[in-house]
Amino acid sequence: MSTILPTSTDCHRRGDIKETFARCRAEGRIALVAYLTVGYPTLAATPELVEALVEGGCDLVELGVPFSDPLADGATIQRASQRALANGGNLALTLEVAASLRQKVEVPLLLMGYCNPFYRYGLTRLAASAAEAGVQGLIVPDLPPEEADDLLAALAPYGIDNIAMAAPTSGPARIETICRRASGFVYCVALTGVTGARQALAPDLGPFLARVRRQTQLPLAVGFGLSRPEQIAAVAQLADGAVVGSAIIDLIDSLPAGERAAGLRRYAASLRAATYRPVIASP
Repeated sequence: MSTILPTSTDCHRRGDIKETFARCRAEGRIALVAYLTVGYPTLAATPELVEALVEGGCDLVELGVPFSDPLADGATIQRASQRALANGGNLALTLEVAASLRQKVEVPLLLMGYCNPFYRYGLTRLAASAAEAGVQGLIVPDLPPEEADDLLAALAPYGIDNIAMAAPTSGPARIETICRRASGFVYCVALTGVTGARQALAPDLGPFLARVRRQTQLPLAVGFGLSRPEQIAAVAQLADGAVVGSAIIDLIDSLPAGERAAGLRRYAASLRAATYRPVIASP
């Protein structure tokens, strides 16, 4: 079923992250989060492709802000970011795309970007602009939690969530600090390294998520390396959400321009079908 909505004057209230995870939990499944670099493959194509992902069943969308040095991202998203920059993509245009999408989709919209463009834009201005565009959360991979006070102060008046990231290499004290600064959900990095589709999940993913779970009641979403329905199904037994990014870029690359939206819609639907948790029969 499509979640595209008619234009609404109350668009800023759509896409509550907490409510989205609660709804998915009530439906017996995890949330499916999609990532797409804004401006890739073109600025004009981005909204249609995001809408296709939502129509296919994605529950939240990360809008990647093009940046010249996306250090947490692997070759696929680095290439997409360079292409988006060449197409004129930047933070201001990302906010414009978010505002346009907010008129059409009700899922939570998140900005995923790096410190340099955010701080250059100005955190107070960024928070106000993001709220005006209908953005519900920010993900800033290169911002240490100990240095996040200014961002948190800027976001708080607008109710925008800081989606903090935890890595498998994080110790208990570090995880506690990360979780204390997080809201919305905690983005749990599934592997040591950068983004990019992988063949299998890391064998220590379960124990890592258990360590994070001990520190927070927030939903846990797993990202980095997910690409196939069977991986989503495995994550559904461990976490509250799954993030897919590089595989979406790879699929766009493999399809003719006229087939991309339909291809993404089918791909998202295949992943969505794998988000349901197994039903355990009562004895």
